[in-house]
Amino acid sequence: MRQLENLLLFLARSLVDEPEKVEVEGRETDSRVELTLRVAPGDVGKVIGRQGRIVKAIRTVMKAASVKANKRVNVEVAD
Repeated sequence: MRQLENLLLFLARSLVDEPEKVEVEGRETDSRVELTLRVAPGDVGKVIGRQGRIVKAIRTVMKAASVKANKRVNVEVAD
């Protein structure tokens, strides 16, 4: 799970203006990993993107990375 958190941190920090305020909180169950991404209020739009395209792409990358761990991943952006 730590690798998935680090990947999400890397992706989010490369998108925002304030990378030091990016936080990832993770919870793991038997078959799922729930990741919550928190960014500075001014950067939320950059992470979500127009019509949610960027967050959708982030979720796709995270899903591909989670296959190796044999887990299902869910990424949420906290307000």
